Amino acid sequence: MSILIKGGTVVTADQTRRADIYVEDGVIKAVGLDIDAPSDAELIDAGGQYVIPGGIDPHTHMQLPFMGTVASEDFYTGTAAGLAGGTTMIIDFVIPSPQQPLMDAYKQWRGWAEKAAADYSFHVAVTWWDDSVHADMGTLVAEEGVNSFKHFMAYKNAIMAGDDILFPSFSRAMELGAIPTVHAENGEMVYQLQQKLLAAGITGPEGHPLSRPPEVEGEAAARAIRFANVIGVPLYIVHVSASDALEEITRARNAGQRVFGEVLAGHLLVDDSVYRHPDWQTAAAHVMSPPFRDKKHQDALWRGLQSGNLQTTATDHCCFCADQKAMGKDDFSKIPNGTAGIEDRMAVLWTHGVNTGRLTMEEFVAATSTNAAKIFNIYPRKGTIAVGADADIVIWDPEATKTISAKTHHQNIDFNIFEGMEVKGLAAHTIANGKLVWSNGELRAEKGAGRYVKRPAYQSVFGALEKQAELARPSKIER
Repeated sequence: MSILIKGGTVVTADQTRRADIYVEDGVIKAVGLDIDAPSDAELIDAGGQYVIPGGIDPHTHMQLPFMGTVASEDFYTGTAAGLAGGTTMIIDFVIPSPQQPLMDAYKQWRGWAEKAAADYSFHVAVTWWDDSVHADMGTLVAEEGVNSFKHFMAYKNAIMAGDDILFPSFSRAMELGAIPTVHAENGEMVYQLQQKLLAAGITGPEGHPLSRPPEVEGEAAARAIRFANVIGVPLYIVHVSASDALEEITRARNAGQRVFGEVLAGHLLVDDSVYRHPDWQTAAAHVMSPPFRDKKHQDALWRGLQSGNLQTTATDHCCFCADQKAMGKDDFSKIPNGTAGIEDRMAVLWTHGVNTGRLTMEEFVAATSTNAAKIFNIYPRKGTIAVGADADIVIWDPEATKTISAKTHHQNIDFNIFEGMEVKGLAAHTIANGKLVWSNGELRAEKGAGRYVKRPAYQSVFGALEKQAELARPSKIER
């Protein structure tokens, strides 16, 4: 199957130029003008539109078993919804139960993901520690192409990684050339605040943000950053929602530390007033961690994207429907944490980023695709429009509009956090692995068409860090 995209303006993280694109066998074969393509190639007219790399969502949770239930979105429905919005790859999470071997959990998630309609990869969480975890991390990196390990600093009495796990796991990641990532919230503080609020009779969703104030996130981010600095390993902080955490990232980066920050589309655009909605079901539908914040934090997060202190945008796509959220009807701490967004991320970021002047088109491409590809070492296979790259391409219509609604979205959830939002700028066509999978409102997703993407260890930053470590290696004093 071959495709010729004509008449569009190609936008990458580096430049914008007029060019046509020829795709064959799932790979970009030519980029330029007057391409000599076979006569039987499918022609897509991109006149008046932009041609951009397919979006990469580096933070999703499809089919996640969590808090006594399982997320309603599986790997097929979730990736298909992503294709409708211009996202052609996800990096999901393998989350072992405490004492579950990492390799067993990894094989379990790989099995679930075989039905994915788009390419996928995995971060693997470290939720406990012994010699087998140390060994499995090595196997995952060497044989399975895993180059990032997740640490939940929250969720006490479940999957929380304390300091006694962070240090050996970060150290092992450095040995392997893998990036540790953290969910930065002080789990002990959250637990204590939850008990205090429940004892005071605050059982509704409004208790959720009160139990996870910005300081909880700022403390955990600072601690993780200092662990990484002492060990000499790069660090990736997921879903930064508060200026408190952003300030810690900015301070560290200004000091020369290799710290990367991710922000969710939802945290950029939804504020904490949703938790005080008079309808319990509506308020509960917004429960996720970290919670949505006061508007002042949103302004700070946009500045973080503009300044480059936050590099990637994600969704933390983790869907629970109303009947699942109702598990916490009498106790906010039992409401399953998670919201959707994979279908809408690109459109809302274009609308509120590019259309407002907060982001250039090139910065939009970097934040939605290229930076994730670079950080997780799959660039230039992913994240750009170039000869030899995977043919994951979006033809973006800057004039197209729609009103976001749970009634019309493709996500397998009964609520949309962007409900009623008018967006301008949409994916007119999505090409994944060289196949046209979304075309002017028609979804052609194919179950099982997605491929597992191995991500090599030792992205370039490790070479620099190893040189620094060698120069700073401690020496014994002979007396």
